[in-house]
Amino acid sequence: MNSPSLPIPSASELAVLDQSALHVRLHQRVEAAWQLAQDVYPALPRPEVWLDLRGKCAGQAHFGRGGLRFNPVLLAENRLAYFVDVIPHEMAHWLVRHLEGGERMRPHGREWRSVMRRLYGLEPRATHCFDTRSASPAPFRYECGCRSHYFSERRHSLANAGKHYVCRQCRQRLTLNTE
Repeated sequence: MNSPSLPIPSASELAVLDQSALHVRLHQRVEAAWQLAQDVYPALPRPEVWLDLRGKCAGQAHFGRGGLRFNPVLLAENRLAYFVDVIPHEMAHWLVRHLEGGERMRPHGREWRSVMRRLYGLEPRATHCFDTRSASPAPFRYECGCRSHYFSERRHSLANAGKHYVCRQCRQRLTLNTE
């Protein structure tokens, strides 16, 4: 793996920032990641940045709106991981999409993985491992053979209406825990 092209911020520095300062730092980090990408692809437009994403998703390159969206709850809880992984991850999507033929490339395909490795010096990962319970409250606990799954009100209603859900790991059907 290459060494990171973006400097790794201090976890202790990030930990003491209030919400406003943390959001300013996120914007600065996006700007630094964009400038690195622009060195490779000078025609790359600067993305807008929003902290309006909710649920389990950490970040999103939103091409229709012309920018990057981030989840403020997950940012506050996973500060260092956001600065090291999530921001470059989304900027890599932004860069690849703006390459010639980018709209036909797979989201986590060869080109995206290459940008993650060569430009940002990171091992490409398509998903995060954050605890998302506070960002996406889901009060209904369902069980399978290997763990608990938490359902939202909507998903729980669908399950009550007869929709069946299966665990991706053990492939067992999920059942409501009534305890």
